[in-house]
Amino acid sequence: MTDILEARDVRYSYADGPQALSEISVAIEQGRKVALVGPNGAGKSTLLLMFNGILRPRSGLIFFKGQPLKYDAASLREIRRKVGLVFQNPDDQLFAPTVRQDVAFGPANLEYPKDKVDRYVKYALEYVGLSGYERRPPHHLSGGEKKRVAIAGVLAMEPEVLILDEPTSNLDPASAEEMMEMLDELNSSGKTLIISTHDVELAYRWADEIVLMEHGGLIHRGPVQEVFGDAELLKRARMKMPLIMEIYRELLGRGLIDDERPPKSVLEITDLLEKKARGAISCPSLGRIFICNVESTAPEDIKRFIGHNGISCSGAMGTSAKVIAEKENIDLDFTYGVIDKCILKALAGQSSLIMTSGGMVDHARRRINTYSHECGLEIAAEQLTESKQK
Repeated sequence: MTDILEARDVRYSYADGPQALSEISVAIEQGRKVALVGPNGAGKSTLLLMFNGILRPRSGLIFFKGQPLKYDAASLREIRRKVGLVFQNPDDQLFAPTVRQDVAFGPANLEYPKDKVDRYVKYALEYVGLSGYERRPPHHLSGGEKKRVAIAGVLAMEPEVLILDEPTSNLDPASAEEMMEMLDELNSSGKTLIISTHDVELAYRWADEIVLMEHGGLIHRGPVQEVFGDAELLKRARMKMPLIMEIYRELLGRGLIDDERPPKSVLEITDLLEKKARGAISCPSLGRIFICNVESTAPEDIKRFIGHNGISCSGAMGTSAKVIAEKENIDLDFTYGVIDKCILKALAGQSSLIMTSGGMVDHARRRINTYSHECGLEIAAEQLTESKQK
């Protein structure tokens, strides 16, 4: 893969404090989901501000697509269009009297024509599930809604990279899961995602790669299971091991499972236990998983399909699918962790429906097919077609 962002020997000190970054060198590959992980004060937020050009290194260089950042007004405007940043506290980012004005600020500042600004604002608000919020004052919204407005404001500028500082802070558990699923959807559409977090559970489930930081320095970077499986490394960074990794290591130490790739989900650890107990995953009668692209399937056809094809449960992935389900009164059993939950239902002999759209359609199919191949099973992942709706 091609590196899209790089920090090379970067140092930075705030005027009234100690050194925040010390000779940081790290490259981010295009199309990846990367989590900067470390305790408070590790330098995560400072590095994110470097990538967006808000802070300038005292020494060292930041590169975007192989070119060093320039800090004149025109160059900074361009890099902030390509590398969008969402702050931890959305109140630091929202300032306009209405949601529409806030989301329109970026594209208007780029001097887009009015019709293009209107089109991008409409798209961005629909994407984050806030269509109809245009005239609302941002300060009247909930914390989760404010964060979605901030994301919409960045998306309206069509960035190639989306950076989020502590994306789930101050969100309830369900909203946090939905937020991370939205980021998955953006990644499936081709965007590079970088987050900072001290939540090891979130980083372990979500990221492709971990950049572990402490005291302004880079301790280690690598695949998720490699970083979070190293107890000494985590101890040095003052971070705990994710719960599923702890359970895996305990079961492995007791001989209750075989030494395989560490699991990242309840589904995967359940499979390891069953393989050890029975020699294989036992599924006398597998259910089927149907995938519905809500952008090309009429709501009445979805309802008809659910009612006539033995569907025991339904889930929605992505904002547009959830909005359609709510608008059309389609009952949802799952609104996050949808793919794994539908696989678990299939293993129990029950059929399910995944409502989604865009790149998440192929993402769901790939995840199901990969699981089936690894486990030697044949779980049908079928996309709804016109013939199936009749």
